[in-house]
Amino acid sequence: MNDVVSASIPLVIVMGVVTTIAAFIFLKRDMKLGKLKVSTSIQDSNENAETKSTLLTRTQQRLLAILVPILFVLDVVGMFVLDLSGGDATALVGGTAIFILIVITLMSHKNKGLEKTTNYLIEGFQFGFKVFGPVIPIAAFFYLGDSGFTTIIGEYLPKDSHGIVNDLGVALASVVPLSKEIGAITLTAVGAITGLDGSGFSGISLAGSIANLFAHSIGAGAATLTALGQIAAIWVGGGTLVPWALIPAAAICNVDPFELARKNLLPVTIGLVVTTIVAMFLI
Repeated sequence: MNDVVSASIPLVIVMGVVTTIAAFIFLKRDMKLGKLKVSTSIQDSNENAETKSTLLTRTQQRLLAILVPILFVLDVVGMFVLDLSGGDATALVGGTAIFILIVITLMSHKNKGLEKTTNYLIEGFQFGFKVFGPVIPIAAFFYLGDSGFTTIIGEYLPKDSHGIVNDLGVALASVVPLSKEIGAITLTAVGAITGLDGSGFSGISLAGSIANLFAHSIGAGAATLTALGQIAAIWVGGGTLVPWALIPAAAICNVDPFELARKNLLPVTIGLVVTTIVAMFLI
């Protein structure tokens, strides 16, 4: 495990730097060509935010800018000290957020603070339903590529199957020659395919198994190949190319998740190509 983490460090850096630079270049190009337009709803929300910020004095704004990060840092410390995880950790963070909301609302609206707090909570729940409503049909495809496929096919599915997406990755790995170049390309492809289910992590064990296969053949590189497969799976399925994984960020920025995924396609692809080439030299 430590070997994989160590091997992933240079690959993560390369992937992040190359993808970010590529995305920046394409963004500047689109801005120059006039392809990017600021949504009127975003402008309205910015104007509303500016209006609401005038309810607080400059001193109060500075105080809250310091207090809010400190409270969340204390949450992180509390999780480590009290060994909180899962629902307990979620409750701690959620409770802190509600406490911050109440404090800011009382400071802003004075005697009407409690009424405004209720309104903000209602708006938050409405926004949450709006954001995650599309997840229901889109997540169906996610489960179809994994455990849902087994439920549908039932007894007709081979016992050693891991779902249609992972099975495609295994089939790809079984028909390619064994060399470090082909190994790097295969792990990237397998990681990307398993990432299409939208989780970004379900194919990690598969990537490790295939990396071990190539490492035995070429005599080295198990950790590097495993890290490469993980990076490909995470970048494809963890929130850049799969639309349902982009829904929260897209909704907050008021953009179409499918359009955002399309914009991410070329920078992420460039990053994966460069990272794969770098991995070939590190094996």
